[in-house]
Amino acid sequence: MSGVLVSCTPLIFLLGVRAPKKKVAPAPAAAKKAAAPAKVVNPLYEKRPKVFGLAGAPPPKTDLHRFVKWPKYVRLQRQKRVLAMRLKVPPVLNQFVTKAVDKNQAETLFKLLLKYRPEDKQQKRDRLKAEAEARAAGKEAEKKKPIVVKYGLNHITNLVESGKAQMVVIAHDVDPIELVVWLPALCRKMGVPYCIVKGKARLGAVVHKKNATALAITSVKNEDQREFAKLVDTFKAQFNDGPRVQWGGHILGPKSQHKLKKRERAIARELAQRTK
Repeated sequence: MSGVLVSCTPLIFLLGVRAPKKKVAPAPAAAKKAAAPAKVVNPLYEKRPKVFGLAGAPPPKTDLHRFVKWPKYVRLQRQKRVLAMRLKVPPVLNQFVTKAVDKNQAETLFKLLLKYRPEDKQQKRDRLKAEAEARAAGKEAEKKKPIVVKYGLNHITNLVESGKAQMVVIAHDVDPIELVVWLPALCRKMGVPYCIVKGKARLGAVVHKKNATALAITSVKNEDQREFAKLVDTFKAQFNDGPRVQWGGHILGPKSQHKLKKRERAIARELAQRTK
């Protein structure tokens, strides 16, 4: 009988049958881990999870910037900006992009301009009414020409050509830019200090208009002479007598930059192999 068992043992191993494993005895009740304490739930607050779906809670806010169909004017201005970066920009146009006055200079300039704002419609109405009342009473109306900022492109051109303008302020975002692209050259030729500031709307707010392409100052009061002279000297050194404006733009996109870098590396590798 023992011989039969011995002969069958190799057969069991060949068939791949394994003997059943012994079960480990469970741990005693005292050794078991203590149960976690129950979480205290406030009965005043009822748990109401949100259900997203039809007629349910509105979905959480996500960034849908790439899925928005933007208006045509937005698409056009973005495409125009990209084109201005990619193409080579001539110096005459590049100065309107790169040579605008900084924030501190612009703040000082606009403080001065706001002191010489022209009269608005209400002030003009009151002035004409006062003149009419004085005339009706048989008195001579007092007419004193005020010192104000001049606006209007044709008016400013005449002031620059006649040498009456003491300083010209040009907006950088005039559209079409051909309206003012020649004005810096005219100011340099006539020796009139000029500067380029950001925002045609900001210039327009000075003269009670929606936009303004350029403003001109013909004279200032005695108390503002010192501040005005400082601004004139700064703008002359920065714009009239400053360094020559270079070509701008020609900033390629990321894909084109990677291609050019890859091509340059290949050329450098080839030259290194030739010199060996």
